[in-house]
Amino acid sequence: MSITENYYTIKNKLPENVQLVAVSKTHPVSSIQEVYELGQKVFGENKVQELLEKYPLLPKDIQWHLIGHLQTNKVKYIAEFIDTIQSVDSEKLLAEINKEAAKHNRSIKILLQVKIAAEDSKFGLEINEAKNLFQKYISGNFPHIEITGLMGMATFTDDEDQVKKEFLILKKVFDELNQLKKLETLSMGMSDDFPTAIECGANSVRVGSAIFGRRDYSK
Repeated sequence: MSITENYYTIKNKLPENVQLVAVSKTHPVSSIQEVYELGQKVFGENKVQELLEKYPLLPKDIQWHLIGHLQTNKVKYIAEFIDTIQSVDSEKLLAEINKEAAKHNRSIKILLQVKIAAEDSKFGLEINEAKNLFQKYISGNFPHIEITGLMGMATFTDDEDQVKKEFLILKKVFDELNQLKKLETLSMGMSDDFPTAIECGANSVRVGSAIFGRRDYSK
């Protein structure tokens, strides 16, 4: 199927209240433009360098989400225009985002990335770390960031019960923090597991290959 057909197939599977982040990593500007012209405004990139190459060439009303691991020394390059950073996995990174946002007199939306997967390769805060960081945030630290929710990645496995269990862990943490301060976004689920994520409470999903086709990992 074409990118356009793929996009509509995914959109038709999503409830109205679920945000689609179209993950455009390794895909060309022309493909992003095609999906943008179908009405999609939220796109996700994994790497700062790739985002910086694409940003000037695309419409300025795109809401860019950085969803890959972010090094503190790269924050300054995207602080002026990034809409949301979904992959905040340390207090050091949060402080750096706050500092760089202040330089541009703006507030940057962030999601705390919580480690729910059994795999060591996944980044993320431990649950207690996330809770402690959120407490610091609601106590008035980090005035130039807005924690709008949580993000998590399940283990890459065919065991749907394990995936569901991990998503439900994150949903529980989300509900607990939401009692302290209203949160908007629970970002869980990608091309292979987003229906399960939605079933477990996700209201934002990150879908790339199911829209754009398989990625060219040689880039």
